[in-house]
Amino acid sequence: MKALTIEALYTLEETIAKDLFQGVVYPWEVLPKIHDFILELGKHLPEDEYEKVGEDVWIAKSAKVFPSAYIHGPAIIGKEAEVRHCAFIRGNAIVGEGAVVGNSTELKNVVLFNKVQVPHYNYVGDSILGYKAHMGAGSITSNVKSDKKLVVVKTPEGGIETGMKKFGAMLGDEVEVGCGTVLNPGSVVGKQSNIYPLSSVRGFVPAHSIYKKQGEVVEKHE
Repeated sequence: MKALTIEALYTLEETIAKDLFQGVVYPWEVLPKIHDFILELGKHLPEDEYEKVGEDVWIAKSAKVFPSAYIHGPAIIGKEAEVRHCAFIRGNAIVGEGAVVGNSTELKNVVLFNKVQVPHYNYVGDSILGYKAHMGAGSITSNVKSDKKLVVVKTPEGGIETGMKKFGAMLGDEVEVGCGTVLNPGSVVGKQSNIYPLSSVRGFVPAHSIYKKQGEVVEKHE
């Protein structure tokens, strides 16, 4: 389904991880590759712009990382990014240029494109957030099904088997997620869509949509 492809969801020029997405069709296919990609990319980051801190953690010299933040490698924190008080980055994380990782926000096995904001009490795991995507306070990705079965992406044209036990959400460019929302395993949200606060999202939400609740998704009008 074309609307779920990398090409439809993301502006690859807005991430240092552009090469990670080469040779695959759907964005979740890169989730198992993030770890090794960071280790390789880190070796080639310019030393005048990035500093290697600890084991396999590269932080841009222009980034602002609060002393109370915890970053476990492998991880790359991009230029002008901000990692705030008590953020918990558990590894396999790429934080894009100008992105904000907020207080008490937890990241694990993720790619945040440039200008992404996860600024307050967010959990983002096994997920990819596109350029300028924003998750409201307390919104989280749920990355494992309660029955522990493999995740299937549900679309109007049928399910897409991912073969993955851990898969959070794929948010396209400029997606706005309302406060207190849960993005269930295998959620894919198209570009420039809005999710109402306190939503429980599962499956595919088309681009340029407003998700009000399950079964009530309307097209956005300018």
